[in-house]
Parts: sequence; structure tokens; C-alpha cells
Amino acid sequence: MLRRLAKLRLRFGIAAPKVAVRTAVPWYVRWTVLAVLLAFSAALAAWIYDAGRRFAGFDRGEFEHELAAARKELAALREELANLRATANAAESRLAMERAAQAKLAQQIRSLEHDNARLREELAIFEAMASSDAPGGSALSILRFKVEPDALPGEYRYRLLLRAPLARRGKEFQGRVELLVNLTENGRSAIIKLPDAKDADGSAFRLSFKHFQRVEGLFRVSPNAKVESVQVRVYESGSDVVLGTRTANVG
Repeated sequence: MLRRLAKLRLRFGIAAPKVAVRTAVPWYVRWTVLAVLLAFSAALAAWIYDAGRRFAGFDRGEFEHELAAARKELAALREELANLRATANAAESRLAMERAAQAKLAQQIRSLEHDNARLREELAIFEAMASSDAPGGSALSILRFKVEPDALPGEYRYRLLLRAPLARRGKEFQGRVELLVNLTENGRSAIIKLPDAKDADGSAFRLSFKHFQRVEGLFRVSPNAKVESVQVRVYESGSDVVLGTRTANVG
């Protein structure tokens, strides 16, 4: 009995153990405080990082400003380059057109000079004929015959000026022209007759005139062949008798 009383005194008396009373904190308050602490820590770390970079000489704001300025300048340079390229292309196009026009004009000038020389030559022939007291004979006359290389290899142009026989003056002369081309190829000589058997029509070699006729045409040989001379022969239609002949040297 005495022992029980002693135990009760120890539990409820002065010697009884101390009891601590604490207020319960809600969980969302604790999480909010934790989030605030984390945000503060992150902001403090970012400030320390920026302060360290500024202390080391690196300013992010200035760097971004310079980067934006560089990008703007690059865009302006690209636009200027595109404009310069467009201007250069337009200039090249104009230059090509001008060169083509100059080449065409030069070709026309050469053609006109050639025609002028031919007309002067024919005029001199006609003037000599008009001033001459001699009747010039009654036979058909070959006043001019020339053969010259043309633009393409193996291509030749011939020009022929004929006068009708005086006895047939005023009447239409019907005839044909024949060319004998003397050439060499690979050390061998050969003679080509034009028109050949393949040219059944031969309209380019036909004649029909009363006073004068100018005959002009092209013939082609192998590009490796060298034409030495060309002989022209004139026949009357339906006859194999040569009325006139003339030889032109080439080269």
C-alpha cells in the first residue's frame, strides 16, 4: 500500500516528468514555406551567378544587344548582296544583248560591204561594155565568175554573171550551168561534177534570162578536202555544146 502511494507521488508530484505541448502546423503551410525558401535560394544563386559574370567582364544584356545589332547588320548585308547580284545579272544580260547586236551589226556591215564590192565590180563591167565600140561578139559571155570559201568548213559560195548572146538579145535564153570542182583529199586529186546525178531537179543550175543574169549558190565538199579550182560551163537547153567556160582559182 505504501509502495503504491510512493509511485503516485512520483507521477503527480513535483518529481513527475515534464510534458511539452506543441501546436500542429498544416501540411500546406509547410510546403509553402519550403517553396518560398527554394525560390529564394534559386534567385540568390542566379544573382550570385550574374554578379560573378559581371565581375569577370561578361554582361548578358550587352551581349544580347550586340548580337541583335550583328544580326541586323548581317540581314542588311545580305539584302545589299542580293541587290548587287541582281544588278550584275541585269548588266550581264544587257552586255550579252549588246554583244549579240554588235555581232549582228558587224555581220550586216560585212554583207553590205561584200554586196557593195560586187555591185561596183558589175557596174565597172557594164560601164566598160557600154563605152566599148566593139559589139562584144555574138556568143554568150561569162562576165564574172568567183568561188570563195563560206562560213562552214567544206562549204563554198560561187557567183556568176552572164550576158546573153547578142544575136539572141531580147529573146529569152534557156540553159543550164555545170560546175567542175577540182580538189585534193588525202593526197589524191578528184573532180566533182555539179549538179550530180543525185540532184534530179537541178533548179539552182538552170538559166532563163534575156540580157543579163546573176547566178549565186553554194556547194559542199568534204571538210578534209581542199578545192583548188572550179570551172563553170554554160549549155543551152537541149544541147550538150558548151557555149561558154571559165575557171576560177580558189584560195
